[in-house]
Amino acid sequence: MRSSHPRSAAVAALVATALATGLLAGSADAAEGAVSADPIRIHDIQGTTRISPLNGKQVTDVEGIVTGVRTYGSRGFWIQDPDADDNDATSEGVFVFTNSVPTVAVGDAVKVSGTVGEYIPGGLTSGNQSVTQISKPTVTVVSSGNALPEATAVNEYTVPAEYTPAGDPAAGGSINGLTLEPSRYALDHYESLEGMNVKIGTSRVVGATDPYSELWVTVKGWENTAKRGGTIYGSYESQNTGRLQIQQLAPVAQQPFPVANVGDKLTGTTEGPLDFNQFGGYTLVARTLGTVKAGTLAPEKTKPQVEQELAVATYNVENLDPTDPQEKFDALAKAVVENLAAPDILALEEIQDDNGAKNDGTVSAEQTLTKFTAAITAAGGPAYQWRTVNPEDKKDGGEPGGNIRQVFLFNPARVSFTERAPGDAATATAVTKVNGKAALTHSPGRIDPANPAWADSRKPLAGEFVFRGKTVFVIANHFGSKGGDEGLTSHHQPPVRSSEAKRLQQAQAVNGFVKQLLAEEKNANVLVLGDINDFEFSATTDALADGGALYPAIKSLPKAERYSYVYQGNAQVLDQILTSPAIKKFTYDSVHINAEFAAQNSDHDPQVIRFRP
Repeated sequence: MRSSHPRSAAVAALVATALATGLLAGSADAAEGAVSADPIRIHDIQGTTRISPLNGKQVTDVEGIVTGVRTYGSRGFWIQDPDADDNDATSEGVFVFTNSVPTVAVGDAVKVSGTVGEYIPGGLTSGNQSVTQISKPTVTVVSSGNALPEATAVNEYTVPAEYTPAGDPAAGGSINGLTLEPSRYALDHYESLEGMNVKIGTSRVVGATDPYSELWVTVKGWENTAKRGGTIYGSYESQNTGRLQIQQLAPVAQQPFPVANVGDKLTGTTEGPLDFNQFGGYTLVARTLGTVKAGTLAPEKTKPQVEQELAVATYNVENLDPTDPQEKFDALAKAVVENLAAPDILALEEIQDDNGAKNDGTVSAEQTLTKFTAAITAAGGPAYQWRTVNPEDKKDGGEPGGNIRQVFLFNPARVSFTERAPGDAATATAVTKVNGKAALTHSPGRIDPANPAWADSRKPLAGEFVFRGKTVFVIANHFGSKGGDEGLTSHHQPPVRSSEAKRLQQAQAVNGFVKQLLAEEKNANVLVLGDINDFEFSATTDALADGGALYPAIKSLPKAERYSYVYQGNAQVLDQILTSPAIKKFTYDSVHINAEFAAQNSDHDPQVIRFRP
């Protein structure tokens, strides 16, 4: 299970060893040069780059005032030198990793001796930046009850507009060895404050409270604002410099963490040390936490389709299986009926097999779908029928034993499904012609399941539907996840996005299939939809749309409304519906019911398109 602070003494020791032996650049010459008759100060330890010039060295009697104490997770405390130097690039604060509950208190003046090291949250292969720290400390308390160094304000005036310098090609794209320019780059600015006492004023929440007692704010209220209060991630160059993760120092058992939704305000002053962690990078760990002032955000409801309109939706229901509580089924069903207005066709992602994560060879999802469609009917919705192709056991990725797959639900009172020799997990559907029109050889069927692009990933599900006498081809997808990609705060700039290669191949396979349909019938109605796991501006989406075969319909929305997911305070597109050229006029809606809220039935927002074939 993920921990907010997954640091252990063993990992820290391994990383310290790796750093000391040169796996991460630290200059021994610089370290020797920094040693002199003068006492070592915190800014000497921090230096003017991300890596301490004293990395791997012993330091003695480093003085500072304790500004924060963490008694859980990565246990230790932060100290800050109240007598700052005149170099903005050198931080005056540092974390002291004790590995046990610290015995110091906020306001103590201390002297610390120990080993300077660079701890990398997530490990060497994560791409994360490192945290400069003192480990294996010997601590002497000189006095108590001292005033804390004045907190440095982090706000729209202090955080630069440019996010990061480009990485050094000679260092494999790393920014670790570059001299910090805190007045020019946001990442450098935050790094120059690493370990220091910082504060923010009233700020808008752009990432709802998560299960790990974290939320995200922006200190730049005007930066790429979403219509409903979030911050839009609209390109690889608009990382949104004002985003900052907020945690608290107090254990939640003593002080419950506030519940906030996107668009709420964290009012007053939030103050504490600036940390860096694996799950979001720079984080204000609040000693003093502001108060959440709730906004008026409510789940959206899409307009119902008129009689002549076909409504098609996609919804990732997050590993739904019969072992989930009935409340989850009921909440998802209510959303289908009330928020999605009971679409005629609904493509579902992450439907698990009949016993969920139990790894016993079960692949049928009959019970899952029976339970879900019954809940929809009970919520006042139609009696949906379903079509799917069961996967091979353990071949489609996702939660081990869960055997997730895509499923079509359809309302038989409005739409008919054209059954054509239903395929199995290993059988590819193909394009043929029936009565002069494009058709599938298998409906439902899977697209090119033997293609290596789909190894350990969900294969696309294709089906033929008829609405008011017109055939509509629907291809439901769940592309490979972004797992393994480096975060925006990586020491590689730009970050390495290794997962894109697989999605690019997947997109090319689907695009090729759509082109076959259009070659047989130029005006075929084709919808490609699902959890694409990539942005509307990505190479994946470009490959899906290649040659004008498809149009990413979410691009028809104003930029402030283009998102289906919120990750680390960035509202972004992962779920999409793409249309073939014959579908010229349509209404598109990203129905925001989950991603912006602390209470979620799924972490994705469903997408709906309405058109007249």
